[in-house]
Amino acid sequence: MGFRKKNKSPPVLSHEFVIQNHADMVSCLAMIILLGLMFEVTAKFAIMFITVQYNVTQVLDEKSEPVNLYQYGPKDVATVFFYLLIAVILHALIQEYILDKINRRLHLSKTKHSKFNESGQLAAFYLFSFIWGCSILTAEEFATNPTFLWEGYPHTSMVFQVKFFYICQIAYWLHALPELYFQKVRKEDIPRQLYYICLYVVHISGAYILNLHRLGLVLLVPHYLVELLFHASRLFYFSDENKQKGFTLWALLFVIARLLTLTLSVLTFGFGLPRTENHGFSLAEGNFNVLTIRMTCLAAICLTQAWMMWKFINFQLKKWREHSQNQASKKKTVSPKSKPHKRETTKGGAANGVVKSEDKMSPRARKAKAS
Repeated sequence: MGFRKKNKSPPVLSHEFVIQNHADMVSCLAMIILLGLMFEVTAKFAIMFITVQYNVTQVLDEKSEPVNLYQYGPKDVATVFFYLLIAVILHALIQEYILDKINRRLHLSKTKHSKFNESGQLAAFYLFSFIWGCSILTAEEFATNPTFLWEGYPHTSMVFQVKFFYICQIAYWLHALPELYFQKVRKEDIPRQLYYICLYVVHISGAYILNLHRLGLVLLVPHYLVELLFHASRLFYFSDENKQKGFTLWALLFVIARLLTLTLSVLTFGFGLPRTENHGFSLAEGNFNVLTIRMTCLAAICLTQAWMMWKFINFQLKKWREHSQNQASKKKTVSPKSKPHKRETTKGGAANGVVKSEDKMSPRARKAKAS
């Protein structure tokens, strides 16, 4: 892990050396790009990495002032790469100065330690993205007019906040791929994390390239809220296993978010876009409003939601089984064990279940007494 002090340094360029010092290496690379701004020869290349490209000035009305909008293009790859480096650095800082300190106090097992780190990183990202997305949506007309999702398509122009939001989103989820190596993620956890990382990259990049950034932003905000609640609940659960109320609220909001996603997707691809004036396929104009692309996008969203619901149902069934087993084990330990009562009956027997002292004498003693 970067920023850590080790007594013994591993061999240079070995796997352990790269893992321990990857944040320092990435920081040096980011500093080199920033230093490029100081020289006129390299400044134009450094700007391509740091600032958002494809600025377009438009005049909406004759009386209004010009508005600076942005489009996308190939140079965005350089911008995504730079903010991918920033994401790696921030990841290491959160891990080193927040999560590792909490882990030392909790004394978690290796399995819980890995899940705690994953939830800690994702909770911080989801919280930041949710607040940022809400601030963007408050300036839009979706609250009063949901038809803005498809009206005026293709939406080739974006305000700065929207474009920078998508650049950072793509950069973050791409940075999660090398982090699987840097964080020494367990082999059994890699497939699960690869699934959702690739799904995020494909869906967010698809909304960005197909000029569906309005729909993508509206769908991401409630989804991030649900995921934030899940990972925050898991963090509280690792600190105290009795704190499980957050999972109940998460389960309710999860189902609502899936229904909301399906509803808005069907409205946009099934009813909204087919009724717009601009139909056809044109890369130059950024128009992808054809039946094949619409149905492909809708099918991808529906399949993803179905997969998420399947994972959700399996997760709930697993938790229910564990809860049932815990309840059964508690009942066995709490309930007292019934002990059989032994009664000794003799010929001169006890009355009302009480054995007299004379009845307790052995046959030889009674014979001696009688003689």
